[in-house]
Amino acid sequence: MNDHHHATTYVPKSAFAKWFESRLPIAGLIHSSFVAFPVPRNLNYFWTFGGVLFVMLVLQIVTGVILAMHYTPEATKAFDSVEHIMRNVNYGWLLRYLHANGASMFFVAVYIHIFRNLYYGSYKAPREVLYILGVIIYLLMMATAFLGYTLPWGQMSFWGATVITNILAAIPVVGDAIQSLLWGGYSVGNPTLNRFFSLHYLLPFMIVGVVILHVWALHVPGNNNPAGIDIQSGRDAVPFHPYMTVKDGFSLVVFLIFFAWWVFYMPNYLGHADNYIPANPAVTPAHIVPEWYFLPFYAILRAIPDKLGGVIAMFGSIVVLALVPWLDTSKVRSAVYRPIYKQFFWIWVVVCVILGWLGAKPAEGGYVIAARIATAYYFAHFLVIMPLIGFFEKPKPLPRSIVDSVLGPGASRIPVGAAAAPQAKG
Repeated sequence: MNDHHHATTYVPKSAFAKWFESRLPIAGLIHSSFVAFPVPRNLNYFWTFGGVLFVMLVLQIVTGVILAMHYTPEATKAFDSVEHIMRNVNYGWLLRYLHANGASMFFVAVYIHIFRNLYYGSYKAPREVLYILGVIIYLLMMATAFLGYTLPWGQMSFWGATVITNILAAIPVVGDAIQSLLWGGYSVGNPTLNRFFSLHYLLPFMIVGVVILHVWALHVPGNNNPAGIDIQSGRDAVPFHPYMTVKDGFSLVVFLIFFAWWVFYMPNYLGHADNYIPANPAVTPAHIVPEWYFLPFYAILRAIPDKLGGVIAMFGSIVVLALVPWLDTSKVRSAVYRPIYKQFFWIWVVVCVILGWLGAKPAEGGYVIAARIATAYYFAHFLVIMPLIGFFEKPKPLPRSIVDSVLGPGASRIPVGAAAAPQAKG
């Protein structure tokens, strides 16, 4: 897309707006980024999850800041302060359920966003930096969610923190030092809770910073689209407002209804009952399981018999995601035109779901064997299948333009006024 598309067409109306725009052109920036910004006309509803994620991030920060006003990050008081929020603070139950379930909804939306990206090849040139910033946001989200889960200081909070900080000790050379820094003592205790609260409060603001870079990096090449081809002419694109704002708005309303259903009807379903038992270092829960959105990684961690090997595999499963733009050798972006890749993509999605299911099961017998097979396939998808398919696959012919992909071949050659006729019979 050419740079002349990005020149702002914003004209300030009032005298104050003109005065302000000449000193800080923020209104022009917003106008060129979220009003006049050209987007491909064939975007489907999978492209609305970026907007959903932004709203979820704001909601998590707002509810989190208010919860922090009533929470006490001290080992003997944390659990009771959460109960105090639930029982005594005005709408405290709502704030906590919005925040706890909001974390899950954030991950629902981010997984859809990531799967969409991988299916339509949105990570390919020139969007590699945009994609890597997305992986960084995902890592920060996981760290934030883990730290947040420890704060109620129930049994799962305490033992989850113990398991994860013990894993870090397996890292050669620096592992013990990292563990000591996080613990602030000889085991998980009050200093650990203080550190985790401090970091849990800080990281979301770091996420906001990376999100700003992510949106900036998106606005340089513009959006990818289901056809995976570039905007050729003005007819391929529509302005962001009203076309995308309406679509994003509708998607957001539907998503918030889904979110509200969890908050009001099943607020504890996604949590663990053991977290309503105060943390007790003397009693280990029967099954220590992380939140659902970490289960695939937990399965990978436990599939490797060696402790360090498990840690390498778990972090490697995210590192390999970041390398996707260079592992995919195909020139074609969208899986719509890649018959073989499309099939392997859906097998990989199923493997991810299976890994999630295995992560919730005890690490014994057939479950471990299944987790090893699924883990091997997970890595093979990126390191073997993706590079090879690019060489052997014969992609379907790509449409000449985005208009052709929507209205059928030859539509892009019809003059603008006559474009209504083929649509009528189509």
